Parts: sequence; C-alpha cells; structure tokens
Amino acid sequence: MTTKRVDHTQDTLTKVLVCSREAADRQAEDVLILDLARHTSFTDYFVIGSGRSSRQVQAIAEQVERRMLEAGFRPLHIEGQQEGHWILMDYGDVIVHIFYRPIRELYDLESLWADAERIDPESVQAVS
Repeated sequence: MTTKRVDHTQDTLTKVLVCSREAADRQAEDVLILDLARHTSFTDYFVIGSGRSSRQVQAIAEQVERRMLEAGFRPLHIEGQQEGHWILMDYGDVIVHIFYRPIRELYDLESLWADAERIDPESVQAVS
C-alpha cells in the first residue's frame, strides 16, 4: 500500500474555504470538513452540510457552485441536483456533500469516515 503524500496546496484550502463558507452562508446546518488525505487516494477533503428541505439543499449547492466558478474552480462532476436529497459536487481534491437532513442521517458519512480528522469550518484559512 502506498502512502499518499499530504500536501495541501493553496488551491485545495481555498476550495475547502469557499465551499464551507458558502454552504454556511446559505444556512446549511452542521457544516463539517473531514480531512481524508491520509485515508484515501481519491480526495483530500469532504465538506458536508445539510438542508431542511430538498429546495434548500439545491439552493446551497447552486450557491457553492456559483462561488466556486467565480473563484476559478469548475466541478469535475455533480450528481443529485434534480432530486435535492443528496447533492455530490466533485472538485477533485475536495468533494462536497449537501444532504437533506434525513438522508444525511441515513448514510452517516461521519461515522463511515470516523478515523478522519474533523475540522471546524471557522478554523480554515487560505494559505498565503
């Protein structure tokens, strides 16, 4: 098994910052960042948040996507926009999960990735 080099670039931390702050600004509940860099090779971070309705989930995702485009980051893939129960936004080194609250509780990504470091979104700062 190869160990992934953990090298958080300015772009990676900027993505985490923009995604988590925009989700919170749209009233996403329980926004959480999981640092997965030492646990998986497919991404460095998950940004997870919840909405109280499928429409709110869609609005949160739309705002995150808009701000990320303004910051110069295009998603590799987005799933779940139509239904609004679980929207996954793949930015490569950062994957955003916006859930309708009951769906978040059902899939419980936080427990699945219990070994990952949890980061308070308020503590994230872009690297200068």
